[in-house]
Amino acid sequence: MPAIGTSAKTLHRGLAAAAALPLLIGALASCGYGSEAVKDDAPKANVAADAKKLSASEVRIGYFPNLTHATALVGLQEGLIAKELGATTIKPQAFNAGPSEIEALNGGSLDIGFIGPSPSINAYVKSKGSNLRIISGSASGGVKLVVNPAKIKTLDDLKGKNIATPQKGNTQDVAFLNWISEKGWKVDPESGKGDVSVVRTDNKVTPDAFKSGSIDGAWVPEPTASKLVSDGGTVLLDETALWPDKKFVITNIIVSQKFLKEHADVVEAVLTGTVKTNEWINANPDKAKASANAKLAAEGGKPLDAKIIDPAWPSILITDDPLAATLKTQAEWAVKAKLIEQPDLNGIYDLKLLNKVLKAAGKPEVSDAGLGATK
Repeated sequence: MPAIGTSAKTLHRGLAAAAALPLLIGALASCGYGSEAVKDDAPKANVAADAKKLSASEVRIGYFPNLTHATALVGLQEGLIAKELGATTIKPQAFNAGPSEIEALNGGSLDIGFIGPSPSINAYVKSKGSNLRIISGSASGGVKLVVNPAKIKTLDDLKGKNIATPQKGNTQDVAFLNWISEKGWKVDPESGKGDVSVVRTDNKVTPDAFKSGSIDGAWVPEPTASKLVSDGGTVLLDETALWPDKKFVITNIIVSQKFLKEHADVVEAVLTGTVKTNEWINANPDKAKASANAKLAAEGGKPLDAKIIDPAWPSILITDDPLAATLKTQAEWAVKAKLIEQPDLNGIYDLKLLNKVLKAAGKPEVSDAGLGATK
């Protein structure tokens, strides 16, 4: 695995993560619960009469109502993104799955989105590089192997057991298949059958399957992992331990190429807002936790329970860096597992505006790992 020369501040307490990263193959996979967009009725920041005018009167921003999208949750809740947009109005839209957000971006009803690496890769490849660019990172980590301690005490004990992943070909599924391969064990990637039985199970169903005993463990994102722990499971492995710098991308910020071309000033303002949001989150972990949980409560009707949010927190990193080298590695793992053909990812990143914002803020620039747009 290549070294990942990136940096991100560890969030020391307070956020939880919820992400089921989408498919790298075929159809895009769900990243949340359901597939429909959710209307965002949060109050919008007041705009001063003399607010700066940008090239677009509004910008439509998509995100998921989970804490791996903390940049969006906190940035919207605290008005930190709106503040940078002046007279340009934010039209936020919460999505419960990757496919619907990509569909909205492709259909022209969404301009910018927070989304996982797998749908970003899949959509970029399927459109032959014509529909989106990754313009920033947002979050890293938040994936754990949780097991029934009565059945599994060591990693070698996984052989012969039933272990859940969210979906065939999704980011956690690919990572687990790669881990199995490196152990020297064999599993058919299509059926999931082999030395370990990989049981593709929706994250909503996984806790019940775990309690019933139909699965012996799961390689899953937060907060599902912490839910399993609250039901008696034990964390046997945190995926961050498998990465050289203990960082791997779980949430990107993407943009419609058309919107980027026509409204670069608006995109730059949004990125200024996200960079300031991430800085505020890392500097104010307790306030950020409350802010994100308040936004989640507004979206879903209730906040996350402390027994879920608190243990989930330490595995999440908030970062401007897209950790591009790790996206490349994740794609290589999917090819190795024979779940996808070798994708051409050249041009998937356009980090020029992000690096401009970072430089202006006195922060180090970030790398596109050689996958940057040349146009």
